Amino acid sequence: EVHSKSIFEKDRRDWLVIPDAVASYIYEAVKKVSPRAGQFLADAAQTPAVVTTRNFLIRETTKLSIMAEQLIEKIKNLWYTRVLGY
Repeated sequence: EVHSKSIFEKDRRDWLVIPDAVASYIYEAVKKVSPRAGQFLADAAQTPAVVTTRNFLIRETTKLSIMAEQLIEKIKNLWYTRVLGY
């Protein structure tokens, strides 16, 4: 069962796993066609350059996600206090 969440929910960081899921599907598809090519991809994914880049992207994307959440909170606050007068 799939549960949809609002992008405004605080625990909305599960989209960060999408690149890993895509890579996994590609790996599985390639491995079915050619086990050698699949092993090459698995080995390439473990090279220091790829691991470093992946970790950097995860770290920076997490920072952006947190900043976006903080911005949304500020906008909601502004909406409730200035526009609606709560």
